[in-house]
This record gives sequence, structure tokens and C-alpha cells, in this order.
Amino acid sequence: MISKVKIPKEFPLLCKIEEDDILSYIQKLIALELFREKKVSLGKASEIAGLSVWEMMALLKEKKIPLNYSVEDFEKDLNLLEEALK
Repeated sequence: MISKVKIPKEFPLLCKIEEDDILSYIQKLIALELFREKKVSLGKASEIAGLSVWEMMALLKEKKIPLNYSVEDFEKDLNLLEEALK
């Protein structure tokens, strides 16, 4: 079950974002932290954040979070791409 979270009124001001951008901002924060903690892959983090993989990679770079992209990750992505192209 997903619970509702109360956001303080000053949250947008503290984060320097517009009130309409709160949900997107929080999704990105969650995705970044889950990726940083190695709980999700780059693809899953980009899905959570609502971004393309390339946009997520740019966000990781901006936040100075290492990509941690291994040879195994590359091989998985390559296999998925090959399957998708069949």
C-alpha cells in the first residue's frame, strides 16, 4: 500500500522549484538515491524519474553520482536491444 506524504508549504521555496514541479522533483530525488544505493538499475531509475536513459545519465553527471556501468550491464543491455530488434 502506498501512503500519502504531507509536503510542507515551504518545500518548493526551499528546493527552488515551482509548486507544479514537486512530484517530478521528488521522483527524481527518489530515483537518484535508489541508484546511488545500487538498489535499482539505470533503466529502472530513469523509469522512476520519468526520464529517458540519456536524461538520467545527464542528471547523474550533474549530481556527480558515478554511473557504475559494468561490462555485465552492457551485455544485458545489448541482449535486450537485440531481442527488441528481432
